[in-house]
Amino acid sequence: MAKKTIWFEVGEKESIDDCLQRMAKEGYQLAGRKEEPLFEEVNGVPVPIRQVIKFKGIKADD
Repeated sequence: MAKKTIWFEVGEKESIDDCLQRMAKEGYQLAGRKEEPLFEEVNGVPVPIRQVIKFKGIKADD
């Protein structure tokens, strides 16, 4: 049985719970999480805008 893994990113206007529900709807189970900062350059200086949250989803293929 092969497992398919994809990353789901929490949308800017989406809650974490909404993203997890979307994963479950598509048949994926939570297998991991990662966060990374999103920066924008202002006057040559990187300024953090928000935190990007991603969830790793695993789906078993039949």
